Amino acid sequence: MSEIERITDQMTRAYEGNAWHGPALRELLTTVTAETAAAKPLADRHSIWEIVLHVAAWKRVAARRVKGETVKEPPEGDWPPLPAGGTDSWQKSLRHLDTSHRQLLEATRSLTEERLAETTPGTEYTLYFLLHGAIQHDLYHAGQVALLRRKP
Repeated sequence: MSEIERITDQMTRAYEGNAWHGPALRELLTTVTAETAAAKPLADRHSIWEIVLHVAAWKRVAARRVKGETVKEPPEGDWPPLPAGGTDSWQKSLRHLDTSHRQLLEATRSLTEERLAETTPGTEYTLYFLLHGAIQHDLYHAGQVALLRRKP
């Protein structure tokens, strides 16, 4: 197995499932309703929906960086604002997250092993570091979602 294959395997496990640690980010979101996603059980913390938009935005940034673009922050901001609406809007946000994940996977699969050692455009770290960071980002936010899903 190549390093690119190992990275995409871990990326898939952290996001889609069959992860060693427990439920992956997307697994945790399958039963979340729009009402639960928008709820703020802790007033000074982000909602599940805000986390979904944040993760999707940064996955797109990572994919663009892998493709050679210099991107400092997502165009919609670090924590994009919630859209208006209910169930349809929530489902659209989930589809947006899935699309962003697929874009990052495709960009990663297009890399050569040698490119992993290249500096990520606009940063001081390598593409290898970026991709592992993207995996860790999913895991970090999966933990938050797991806690926010709990009933008080």
